[in-house]
Amino acid sequence: MENTKVPAYSLDQRVVYPSQGVGRILEIREKSFKDSKILYYIIYLEFSDMTVMVPVEKAESLGLRPIVPSEEAEKALIFISEDYAPIPSDWKLRYQMNLDLLKKGSIMDIAAVVRSLYHRSKIKELPILERKLYDSAINLLQDEISYSLGKPKEEIVQLILSRLER
Repeated sequence: MENTKVPAYSLDQRVVYPSQGVGRILEIREKSFKDSKILYYIIYLEFSDMTVMVPVEKAESLGLRPIVPSEEAEKALIFISEDYAPIPSDWKLRYQMNLDLLKKGSIMDIAAVVRSLYHRSKIKELPILERKLYDSAINLLQDEISYSLGKPKEEIVQLILSRLER
C-alpha cells in the first residue's frame, strides 16, 4: 500500500504544532513501516528544543497548521485586551476547558486561554497545573505572533502584557 498524500508544507516552512508551538520543517522523509512507505515531516520545535516526526497523511488531523497571517495575529492581540466572560471557579473544570482549547490550537483559542487565566490569576493565585497551562499558552501565543508579525519575541512579550493589563 503506497502513501500518495502530497505534502502541504515545504522544507524550511514554519508551522504550528498544537500544544508544542512553532516549528520549522527540517525535512520531508519517507520511512518504511511494515509493508508500506510513509511520508513524514521532520519538524524542529525551538521552544522545547525537540524534533518530532509527523506523518504527512495525519498532519491535518493532528492540527498542524501554517503560522497565521499578520491580520490574524493582530486580531488575537485585540482579543486579549477585550472584556471577557467570567470562567468557572472550579479549577478542575476550568483546567479541562482550557486544556481542550489549547489542544484545538487556533491562535484565538490560545489567546482565550491566556486572557482568562491571566485575569483569573489577578483574582487568586493559579494552582500549579493551571499555572503551567498559562505559561505554555502564553509562550505559544508569543512565539506565533512574533513569527507572524516578524518582530522580536521580547517586543511581543511586552505588547501582550500591556494588552492584558488594559
